[in-house]
Amino acid sequence: QVQLVESGGGLVQPGGSLRLSCAASRTIFSFFTMGWYRQAPGKERELVARFSSDSSTNYADSVKGRFTISRDNAKNTVYLQMNSLKPEDTAVYNCNAVVISGLVARDYWGQGTQVTVSS
Repeated sequence: QVQLVESGGGLVQPGGSLRLSCAASRTIFSFFTMGWYRQAPGKERELVARFSSDSSTNYADSVKGRFTISRDNAKNTVYLQMNSLKPEDTAVYNCNAVVISGLVARDYWGQGTQVTVSS
């Protein structure tokens, strides 16, 4: 079992910044993938940014150049630095981890943190 706890969401004006944190209950070094998704009202959940199994990073086109995903293995934490925020970034942001156990891949999700970009 893996627990993921997000923090750092809130209300910010357009052009502002926020940093989200996702703390895992166990070492993240062995996770297959780990990253952030978001879901805006009336829209499907979409990938924002994540670390792949080879530690490379993937970003949604809409956030490239503005968002940066990083990790601190010693703290079992992944971060999402969000700069130049836009109203269309408003969504619930969820942390996700995929863990491989034998031949089974399991998805774990945090409870989500609300990000609202508005003046």
